[in-house]
Amino acid sequence: MCIHGSGTTDAVRVLALGAFLKNRACVWDGPRGDGVAGAVQWSVMHDDLGDPQACAALERSVQQWIEQDGGRKPDALAHDLHPDFYSTRLAQDLALSLGIPAVGVQHHHAHVAAVVAAQGITGAVIGLALDGFGLGSDGQPWGGELLWVEGARWRRLAHLSCLPMPGGDRAAREPWRMALAWCEAAGQHGDALVRAVGDARYRLVRDMVRKGLNSPLTSSAGRWFDAMAALLGLCLEQQDEAQAAIALEAAASRWLQAHPHTAQARHDAWAQGGELNMHELVATALTYRREGAEPGEAAAIFHLGLADGLALHAARHAEQVQVHDVCLSGGCFFNRLLRERLELRLREAGLRSWVVGEAAHGDAHLAIGQAWVVAACLQDEHTTPAVVCTESMLCCEPLET
Repeated sequence: MCIHGSGTTDAVRVLALGAFLKNRACVWDGPRGDGVAGAVQWSVMHDDLGDPQACAALERSVQQWIEQDGGRKPDALAHDLHPDFYSTRLAQDLALSLGIPAVGVQHHHAHVAAVVAAQGITGAVIGLALDGFGLGSDGQPWGGELLWVEGARWRRLAHLSCLPMPGGDRAAREPWRMALAWCEAAGQHGDALVRAVGDARYRLVRDMVRKGLNSPLTSSAGRWFDAMAALLGLCLEQQDEAQAAIALEAAASRWLQAHPHTAQARHDAWAQGGELNMHELVATALTYRREGAEPGEAAAIFHLGLADGLALHAARHAEQVQVHDVCLSGGCFFNRLLRERLELRLREAGLRSWVVGEAAHGDAHLAIGQAWVVAACLQDEHTTPAVVCTESMLCCEPLET
C-alpha cells in the first residue's frame, strides 16, 4: 500500500501505535522529497486495548518492527493524546529507551489526517470527524468535530452541542442515559423512559445530571445517535457495538424508502445560526413522533437534518479559509444514509468529499493519520509552531482560534 504525502524533505520513519478500540499499529516510511510516495506496513488487528491479550499483541508487533531492518530505529513514535491508553504509555516508554521523540496526536486530527494520507490530498482541508469518543485538546470527550487541518497544524472550527454523559462510559452502553440527559437539558420529564427503566433508576441518573456528578460533557456524534434512538424507543441498552445507531439508521431508511418525498426538502434550519445546535435538531425530529406514529419519520428527519446542517457549516468554513476538500472520518460514517446525504450536499456546494476508503471509517485506520501528522512535524519547519516540545515528548497542539 502506498501513502502519499506533501513531498517535503527526506524520508522519515514513524511508528504509530493507533487507537484504543480496534487497535492496529503501522510503520510509515516516507514520503521522500524526490516525490516517491510513502509506504506503510500494517500490523494485524489487535482489537481493543482493554484486553490484556490485545496489549501484549501490540507490544509484540512493535518489538518486531524495531528489531527488523537491521535494527533501524524509527525517527519518532506516534500515539493518541489520551494519557491512560496502553498504546500511549507504551509509546512513551519506548521513546525514552530508544532516545527518540514520542508525539501525541489528537484523535480527530488523526482521523482527518488518515483521509489526507490515503487519498494523497495536498494543502489544507476541512475535516468532519464523527465518532463515539476521542480526548480533546481541552481534556474533554470530543466526537462531533469540524476541523481545519494542514499537516501538523490544525484548528477546531466548530463542534456539535455538548451533552452530559451520566455515568461516563456507562452512558455509551445505556443510551437511555443520553436520552435522559437531553430531556433534562430541554426541561422535559422523560415519561416513556421512566416506564422503560423504572422510577428509581431514572431519578438516580437524573440527580447525577443535575448535580454534575460523573457526567462529563461530550460533543460526540455517537452519543447523540444514542440519545435519539433511546428517545424513539428503538434501543435503551446496547448489547452490541453501535446497536442504537444501527437501529436508528434502519428505521430512517425504511421510512425514506416508503416516503421518498421526505428527502427532497432541505432540513438545515436548526443549523442556520453560528452553532451546530443539536438540541434543536432533536426537538425538531421529535415533533414528528406523534402518538402512535412510527419512529421512522423522526429518525429520518434526524439523519437528513444532521447531514444538511454539517454540510452547511462545512461549506461556510471552507469558503472562509479558501478550502475545497472535505474529509469525512470516524465510525459514524459507517452510516450509509448519513454519509451519502452529506456527500450530496457537499457536491451541491461545490466541494470535494473524501473518505479513507470503503468500509474504512473507524479507528482501525487511525494509526496512518497519526504517522502522517508526526512525519509533517519532523519534515516541515513551517509546522513547528504547532508543536510543543517537553524533553523528548512532543504534542501536536491546535492553533489558536
